[in-house]
Amino acid sequence: MLKTLDFKGFFLIFFDRCNNNYANKIFMINKFKLNFKNKNEIFALSLLIIVTIISTTYYNYTKNNIIKNYENVINNVYFKKTVNHLLNNLEPKFKKITHQIKPGETFDSILNQYSVNKEEITDIKNKLSEKTNLNKLNVNQKIYLKIDQSNNIVKDFIFQISNKERIILTRDVENNNFNQKILLTRLNKKILYKENIILNSLYKSATDQKIPVNTIIEFARIYGFQVDFQRDIRKKDRFQIMYEVFIDEKKKIIETGNILFANLILSGENNSLYYFDKKGSIGHYDKSGKSVQKALMKTPINGARLSSPFGMRKHPIDGFNKMHKGTDFAAPMGTPIMASGAGIIKKAGWCGGGGNCVVIKHNSTYKTIYAHMSKFASGIRNGVRVKQGQIIGYVGSTGKSTGPHLHYEVVVNGKKVNSQTLKLPSGKILAGEERKIFETQKIKLDVLKSEKIIGLN
Repeated sequence: MLKTLDFKGFFLIFFDRCNNNYANKIFMINKFKLNFKNKNEIFALSLLIIVTIISTTYYNYTKNNIIKNYENVINNVYFKKTVNHLLNNLEPKFKKITHQIKPGETFDSILNQYSVNKEEITDIKNKLSEKTNLNKLNVNQKIYLKIDQSNNIVKDFIFQISNKERIILTRDVENNNFNQKILLTRLNKKILYKENIILNSLYKSATDQKIPVNTIIEFARIYGFQVDFQRDIRKKDRFQIMYEVFIDEKKKIIETGNILFANLILSGENNSLYYFDKKGSIGHYDKSGKSVQKALMKTPINGARLSSPFGMRKHPIDGFNKMHKGTDFAAPMGTPIMASGAGIIKKAGWCGGGGNCVVIKHNSTYKTIYAHMSKFASGIRNGVRVKQGQIIGYVGSTGKSTGPHLHYEVVVNGKKVNSQTLKLPSGKILAGEERKIFETQKIKLDVLKSEKIIGLN
């Protein structure tokens, strides 16, 4: 009985141990599988990280190379030239044109050169002719065009009438017609005061003070009746001037106005002039109310010297003595020449030995001649009426001439006379109610001038 029990016990113990060994083996196998599994995951993860790093590095390297290649291509001089050539030859749908009118051009010839068809030219002219005369185009006047290049039709058209007025034509696509609009530039009036010492010439001293050219010419005109700018002005004489300008929103001077006050101080003596704006008596008057305006100016040119007076002389080209029936003023090439009086141009052309010349008939008594011009001013031709002081041409040396100068003649009742000794009728003298109004205006201008000088106005 005991042996049986021992055998059973032994068997049970053996079986239990076997089970334990088996369980341990199973546990060890499972543990190994787990460890192996973990190591695979770590290996796979490490491999993934390595691959990622290599791929990223390669991508960045490749990207940098690509960028560098692009930069090299873009910066390549031949590539740039090719691109610029292509861009320059690409035409936009709308082409904008700014045309500055040249001498001799007509309205039709200008639009023809931009391939505008005849019907459109007629439409544009019909619209513009309501406001301006297209037969009298001013040199340097500007025309603005916007053309649809797909059908060569004018989209917009701008015509500059003056410094402050423009006509704008815009195409109405539905009606195939132009809508017209007048655009006015708002100008503000400003009164300026300037003065300077005359060291070389009045013109140089005035331009040094940035006085507009139109104002300088007007200053020379109003004093041209009583002052010989070649002989009367001495070094260190002085001038004073108070004048109007009209400026736009950008403070740019668009137009010049009247000279309100002027004073040419010669050898210490004042020659003050005041502007009087009463209708019927408009002009410049001295302090006594006497108008400075006469039929003719003493000299029709500024900044010149008297090089040959009226009278007998040895001709510099012909070589023999003959009567010099005019006055010569030596001046730099291109110096403006003014009409010494208002009148009608009887000739603007070639005068043989006189070269390019202009002849002006002022009235039944007076006629003046201007010779050896380099060229005529814009719009100067036979039959045109000119104002006193208007620029008619420029100093030259055409015809029988040894150097740039103006040969100036005055003809009185058909006879050539010495322009420098010619006595002209005195100007108008204000009287009565006009004189009272003038005296009041003169005081106001003197006060305004004083305020400008001390900086109050």
